[in-house]
Amino acid sequence: MPVRIIESAERRLQFLRHAAIRIGIYAGVSLSAVFIAWMVIANRVPGLERIATERNVVTAALLLLLAALPVMRFIRSPSELLVASLLSWGIFTLTYRVLCSIFVRLDENYSAFHVFVLGAVSYLLFGTLSWLGTIFWRVRATDRSHTNQ
Repeated sequence: MPVRIIESAERRLQFLRHAAIRIGIYAGVSLSAVFIAWMVIANRVPGLERIATERNVVTAALLLLLAALPVMRFIRSPSELLVASLLSWGIFTLTYRVLCSIFVRLDENYSAFHVFVLGAVSYLLFGTLSWLGTIFWRVRATDRSHTNQ
């Protein structure tokens, strides 16, 4: 009986073997953790108000770096780039939506839908550029192989 339970659990976690899904989940959870920490520190630790600008710049840079992880990892594979990046941004958007219910003034400027669209369009732009780059390199490689004959 325990063997069946182990096999069933392995089958359910089979999707984690795909690198794009794994990177997407890691990046999304990392983005969410940094954003939650930022929101809690900014709203619940009044002693750090004097360094608010520095705190915000450092956190924004860290969020940008974490959001760029799927792009840097899958720059030569547009389909995997889109899977990883949209998964990570989706996790981040869900976290943003939950935080909007806790911090009620958070969604005054951007709703969760706006945040998702902002990230999705950015990632789609990178995916398109990656796709065009792979087409360019394939055509160039094909052209070089024909000139050697």
